Amino acid sequence: MVSSTRMTIDKDPRPSQTVNTLPVPPSDLAGSSDTGPSGSAPSLIRDYLKQRGSGRLADSSFATAMTICACSIFAIVIFIFSILVVRSHLSLVQFGWKFFTRQAWDPVAGDFGAFPFIYGTLATSLLALLIAVPLALGVAVFITELCPHPLRAPISFLTELLAAIPSVVYGLWGVFVLVPLMRDVIGPFLLKTLGWTGLFSGPNFGVGLLTASIILSIMILPIISSLTRDIMTAVPNSQREGVLALGATRWEMIRIGVLRNSRIGIVGAVMLGLGRALGETMAVTMVIGNHPEISKSLFAPGYTLASVIANEFSEATGDLYLSALIEIGLALFLVTIVVNAIARMMVWAVTRGAPARVG
Repeated sequence: MVSSTRMTIDKDPRPSQTVNTLPVPPSDLAGSSDTGPSGSAPSLIRDYLKQRGSGRLADSSFATAMTICACSIFAIVIFIFSILVVRSHLSLVQFGWKFFTRQAWDPVAGDFGAFPFIYGTLATSLLALLIAVPLALGVAVFITELCPHPLRAPISFLTELLAAIPSVVYGLWGVFVLVPLMRDVIGPFLLKTLGWTGLFSGPNFGVGLLTASIILSIMILPIISSLTRDIMTAVPNSQREGVLALGATRWEMIRIGVLRNSRIGIVGAVMLGLGRALGETMAVTMVIGNHPEISKSLFAPGYTLASVIANEFSEATGDLYLSALIEIGLALFLVTIVVNAIARMMVWAVTRGAPARVG
């Protein structure tokens, strides 16, 4: 009977492996006093590191270059802001900060105010988001989750092609196609069905806030859709499989496993589309009507900050007129900063610093 404490030593069945060492010249052995603890040849890696020298200079140079690049962003923003303030000094002295809340715009009498342009910019941009975001999300979800594989590339290409079309082409399409359609078909229908709201009342000439908003929504649609599609594609398949394994339907899988984990990126994509809408000039100028007034009706003509600069900058004769237009640019700059700050707050409110989750 074999004792339980008996130990057997088996020979390792793996063949012995020989370590190939690099040959060291005899001169190196003779001339080097840095030997290992057993008197062996010095480490080749140690010799290489000694010959290579210290990387401290390269690291510090790289860090300095990256710091300069980061600080240049702040310098550019401060430089633009300072130039706008200096060039609009005459208007600021004449009207003060009430310039941004005044509704008058009379170049002949020298009476200026930017509030109608701020209203037109915000109204058209927000209405464009209201139209474009559902369409962009639908396109992104279809391409990512529902579209047959052979059709994904053509649909994605056509969607991104919309972003490459110049804004003046959109403006021409709006003048010759959308304006008559709005005047003869869409406008009368909205007036008949939703005229009681007050948003679709008054004379309808085809040009106005609603027409400009539709043009803007088409222009920002590919931006939001493409970014949302890339974000949804980056969601791991384990999220989808986990939700389906719990018995969820396909819609529930998309809502819980995909959209919830993509919400931060989707909000960022929407904010990028809003930034494009705020600064758009040519297409909006061609279809908005270019009339500085504030009206509840979306059929009424309006004006935006960018379009008034494009239309009247070359016609500004007096110093006060030119200074007022430059202050309009300052207003657009400030509106952009405020909108981006609100976007940051929205992202924080959506996420609350919590990571993406499935349940």
